[in-house]
Amino acid sequence: MMLRSKIAIGSAAAATVIATTAAAFPAVPVDQAQPFPALTAQALAARYAEDSRMIAQDARAASHAGNQGLAHELDAMRGEHFIDFNPRGQGLAVEVIGNLAQATRVAVIVPGSDTTLATFDSRGTASPGGAAAALAKQARELDPGAHLAVIAWLGYATPATLSPGVLTSGDAGQGAAALRTFVDDLARSGRRVALICHSYGSVVCGLAASNLPVTDIAVVGSPGMDAASAVALHTTARVWAGRGTSDWIRYAPHVQFLGLGFGPDPMNPAFGARIFDAGDGGHSGYFRPGSVSLRNLAYIALGDPGRVTEITGTTVTTAAARTTTAAAAIGGAR
Repeated sequence: MMLRSKIAIGSAAAATVIATTAAAFPAVPVDQAQPFPALTAQALAARYAEDSRMIAQDARAASHAGNQGLAHELDAMRGEHFIDFNPRGQGLAVEVIGNLAQATRVAVIVPGSDTTLATFDSRGTASPGGAAAALAKQARELDPGAHLAVIAWLGYATPATLSPGVLTSGDAGQGAAALRTFVDDLARSGRRVALICHSYGSVVCGLAASNLPVTDIAVVGSPGMDAASAVALHTTARVWAGRGTSDWIRYAPHVQFLGLGFGPDPMNPAFGARIFDAGDGGHSGYFRPGSVSLRNLAYIALGDPGRVTEITGTTVTTAAARTTTAAAAIGGAR
């Protein structure tokens, strides 16, 4: 009797592990990205035109199928600059804001759950398209002479917020593989890259981070990065974390067990990230025009860490201000 009980318990535990592992590593692969184009004005113009035609064609197909919401969203995307587009499944889309041919720096926005072609632009700055436009505009205002392009990167199939997948790193692992390829292509073309990762997108960035050729990794509204610490990311990039004071994600449990959860809170000082001021916004408000979070993200995108307002303990200051204060103290001591 005792043996049968032990076998039953063991079988249940094994089933739990198998089920969790299956959830963590989905069997269905995402669609392949288009080949990365040469980053010349001519090659990019050709890709933009090609993808615009594809988007127009799929908008008509969605309309004929009675999916007017998707048709409207695709119509809004037509004529914009896309270097990748795939309508199958949830869809893939990679939009460029700015002159990628002349850019020396590129900020890549990696979105989180519930992001599809149908929501790529429909939620304003809470959508990747709107977020990229807002970030590019803010960066131009802060540094009009900067050669910065911003990319809204929907390069993976995101999980639904109300689904088991959002609790595991399975979709994030597939996204990380695609993101690594994309960033490697940008870096090989001579671009310095910063990653701006929102919500579940920060799990994607965490899994992609190891030895990735980026200068900065900034996470906002993060449930965790699937890493024990910034050091465990194995990156030479500056690692940033910000969270609005009204963001519900602060209540998420930062644990990892049997493939569920994403580990420690990047906002915890023990994690080792640079904590920056993200203001008082909520989970979808990080790219809101006029917000302190958007300004700080723009400075990170520009590669200007000295102007980012960091939070140290209960003090909000900039790295530049700390340097000035330190220099004054040294001068006074002399």
